[in-house]
Amino acid sequence: MASEGADFLEGRIERVDEAYTQHRLRHLQLTHYRVNELGDIQTEPPVHGGLTDFGAEVVRRCNTLGIVVDVAHGTYDLVKRAAATTTKPLVLSHTALSGSPRARSRLISADHARAVADTGGVIGVWPNAADFPSIDAMALGIKRMADVVGVAHVGLGTDMLGFIKPPVFNSYKQLPALATALLQAGFTQAEVGQILGGNYRRVFEATVG
Repeated sequence: MASEGADFLEGRIERVDEAYTQHRLRHLQLTHYRVNELGDIQTEPPVHGGLTDFGAEVVRRCNTLGIVVDVAHGTYDLVKRAAATTTKPLVLSHTALSGSPRARSRLISADHARAVADTGGVIGVWPNAADFPSIDAMALGIKRMADVVGVAHVGLGTDMLGFIKPPVFNSYKQLPALATALLQAGFTQAEVGQILGGNYRRVFEATVG
């Protein structure tokens, strides 16, 4: 079980334990489309200056229980504090790299990506059609991310059914086509396996066991 956003906690740390035991939660994204009790989001003006003290407490509790911490939608300041707090690898499950992200953009800078990778974590590159008009373009976007953080820290961030406009990757039936595009972009077969699941599995096992 995964949750995109921790709004359901409503500032109560005991709800992390309830979600873990009663609903088998194993992957928690701290923020989504609302500035919540845990911290700020990329698409709204900052309120907390990043991750709150409660957000840091949630990160530590997730580490203890065995829940993957996902910092997607969080601001760079949120990610930096989460990275300084966590004892386990972070995930930024769906985004893409930008040389200079606009204010309120969901894209991230190289430093933002490195903050996640430096925890041993993984950044998932998404198939947003506005950023990548084709599978080949998406593969090159994954290559740009790998050039910044290393192949071991890049994954596939489908954000399946999360787009208003149809993304370039909208079915797992397209995995062979994406694998072929990644090979053509210069990755080895072993590296393609890492990107399409191996890296996330490593992070998941490091956290959950």
